[in-house]
Amino acid sequence: MVTYLTARDLEELIRVDKSTIYRMAEDGRLPAVKVGRQWRFPEDAVMGWLGIDTGGAVMRIEHNLRDLVTPGVATAVAELAAAAMGMMVVVTDMDGRPLTPVANPCGLFNAVAADPAVLPRCISSWQKYASAPDLVPRFGPSEFGFLCARAFVRRDTRLLGMVIAGGVAPDAWPPAPSTVRAITTGLGVAEEVFADHADEVYHLAHSEQARLLGLLPRVALLVSQIADEAGAVAGKLSAIAELAERRSQS
Repeated sequence: MVTYLTARDLEELIRVDKSTIYRMAEDGRLPAVKVGRQWRFPEDAVMGWLGIDTGGAVMRIEHNLRDLVTPGVATAVAELAAAAMGMMVVVTDMDGRPLTPVANPCGLFNAVAADPAVLPRCISSWQKYASAPDLVPRFGPSEFGFLCARAFVRRDTRLLGMVIAGGVAPDAWPPAPSTVRAITTGLGVAEEVFADHADEVYHLAHSEQARLLGLLPRVALLVSQIADEAGAVAGKLSAIAELAERRSQS
């Protein structure tokens, strides 16, 4: 079954206004089909257009997010976003490696992640978000059992990193004992630790979850803009250095 994105979805994803999106659809620069009077955009085709192959692997880029955004700046954005959204937030590169500490962590995450062996499992989990087929942020279950969502940090159409938010309880919470056993086995922690802190997550109504999903791309956009500016400055400095070298050799 084909999944279609709306113009509004694309507006948030590629940071281009709707009128430009419609023009790109009209002249064939953007994968699109017309349904009645409305343009719709096949998600798989858009993924390819954005640099994601059919296997879901993200195209590598020449700039790493770590080269463009300092940990201090990324941490400030994550902390501000986490406080405003009332969720835990972390900024990672496209390999799932965190640029920031987890801001505003829920009690369950704090208790489970106190074991140093859990961090590699977190990174492995965050890596999966990089190749997830959904371009629009959606809440889904994490390896901790609670819900998380992610938005991409971009430069042009290239993916640099992710802003991941979560710690939200799903409708069926706390999990059944068999589910707790599976979660703790996967994380390598004691069931008692999970059970003691299972209620220390964020309980949000569906309407609030939807509102926060609308905010998450804006946080990623802020990090993207910081990366854009840093990349532009780096490009100018590189050009100046190249010019100086040419003059010294002439």
